[in-house]
Amino acid sequence: MIQAEAIVYEFSRPKVERGDFSAFLEQFAFDRLPTGRRLRVMMNSMVFCIHGWDDDSREIHCIPEIRAFYRDFHEAWPYWLYFCSLDVDTLRAMVLCCLRSFTALSEDGNPNVKVEYDPLELIEFLKRDFAPMNAVCERAGVFENLIEARTNGILQYFGLLTGEPKQP
Repeated sequence: MIQAEAIVYEFSRPKVERGDFSAFLEQFAFDRLPTGRRLRVMMNSMVFCIHGWDDDSREIHCIPEIRAFYRDFHEAWPYWLYFCSLDVDTLRAMVLCCLRSFTALSEDGNPNVKVEYDPLELIEFLKRDFAPMNAVCERAGVFENLIEARTNGILQYFGLLTGEPKQP
């Protein structure tokens, strides 16, 4: 499948603090999305960033303003599973912001933070999001085998499926 160039969308700190994603929705609300091939190539193309907490040592899922922003953004635009790139960790971080609870563990001298969460909560989150993903797939005219490959890729991305995703 031909893929569009990456779409990197950055939200500024003031917009995050205000919960303002209206400019994004003006461009990417469901009813404004293209149809057919133009939409098909947008699968796996978006990367979301938040700017303004660069000097904050906390992980983004530990910052209350970012957690609240991503929960509200997801409520308004639940199409993450279709659009977000599985080639980077941003979708994982965004979803983690939407989960009710998690535990972050760090070790002295290790810059990486290990995050643990309830896998059933993650599964429920993803399960709810497959319907909006499928709505976009329908609008784009995505064939069933590609939907299955994307679903398997998502499950693998979150560590819920082992092995290689099926190739279309």
